[in-house]
Amino acid sequence: MKTALKALAWILGAVVVFIGTAALYVQLTGLPRYAKPTLQLEVEATPERVARGKRLAQMLCVTCHLDATTRVLSGRKMPDVPPEFGVIYSANVTKHPTQGIGSWTDGEIAYLLRTGIRRDGRYAPPYMVKLPHASDEDILSIIAFLRSDDPLVAPNAAPTHVPEVSFLTKVLSRVAFKPFPYPTAPIGAPDTKDPVAFGRYLADGLLDCYSCHSADFKTNDYFEPSKSPGYYGGGNMLLDASGQQVYSANITPDAETGIGSWTEAQFLRALKGGFRPNGTPVLFPMEQYVDMTDEEAAMVFAYLRTVPPIRKTRPARPVVVVPASEGQGKQVYYKYSCNSCHGDNGLGLHDLRSAWKKYPTDAALIEYIKDPSAKVPGIKMPTWDGVIAKDEYAPLVTYVKTLQVRTEP
Repeated sequence: MKTALKALAWILGAVVVFIGTAALYVQLTGLPRYAKPTLQLEVEATPERVARGKRLAQMLCVTCHLDATTRVLSGRKMPDVPPEFGVIYSANVTKHPTQGIGSWTDGEIAYLLRTGIRRDGRYAPPYMVKLPHASDEDILSIIAFLRSDDPLVAPNAAPTHVPEVSFLTKVLSRVAFKPFPYPTAPIGAPDTKDPVAFGRYLADGLLDCYSCHSADFKTNDYFEPSKSPGYYGGGNMLLDASGQQVYSANITPDAETGIGSWTEAQFLRALKGGFRPNGTPVLFPMEQYVDMTDEEAAMVFAYLRTVPPIRKTRPARPVVVVPASEGQGKQVYYKYSCNSCHGDNGLGLHDLRSAWKKYPTDAALIEYIKDPSAKVPGIKMPTWDGVIAKDEYAPLVTYVKTLQVRTEP
């Protein structure tokens, strides 16, 4: 009996040592590295490719890689990544030769976009979008844009902050999250004459919508999106620009908890205009797809109508109660969830702290808030005219001024 217990103790001890050693190895070595081939690829940067590549980058890359202070794709801290994955920074993807991707080959960029493996062999976890199902032409268009003279990718020397990935992310990247294989055959996009098929291509193959709108990043099936638990049923926890919890919406055709009762026009307004049918704003990190055509948005809606409905109500977002003593302007700021995009201090997806430079008078700033796209075409900010009450603009602007950082006399 004593011999058996002693043997069992040795076995348990060996298991503990093995697990401890494995955990230490994962913690010290970080994200896994993979051997990568030299991919021979030279992209012909036609004007058509650059134009489409920019439109795709506006929908795929800008939200994460655009820095509010440099106004180029020089990378930033990503406030919407759940803390369980660590403190994550997006990379500098400008044409800077050392800090950005200016010295990368077209093949290295394509390999990262397809597989998730960087130039140095390191794996980029799922917070970096991969495009294994995107058409070859769309991949080439994105690369053509990244090589272009567009101001968004102008060389910028801002260093890329090394992500502070959590132990969980390191483990998942070795167990659950794996690189995608690079395609061995050409990939084309479905015919736009089939709205459901093309809508699925946009939602699953290109824009990665299922990734946020399914149950959990950790259980998504990135190889076969439709097999992800809770596919488009929402409830995945994210963070907005102020660090508040935001749960992704149920966008299955369930009439009670999803979008089954929405019209196509209501869906387009939510997706492109930023407001739900009940008039409430769509919250960051869900962005406005202003660069998507109405036809494309309608095809996404057509596809979502075919998804199996899931009856699931997402948890309510915590309500920020601003005491009257802190002023009406701050109350208005939080009433309309301005902090969702702009953060508590005005520095979020866009930088409110320098708004005074462009709009030095109250009247000018109010006009901008009412209809941002009239001043900055393509901006991902809702048109607030008719939503914010007329008597709320003045105190709101007064409060925004308190967020401003004046760097000039």
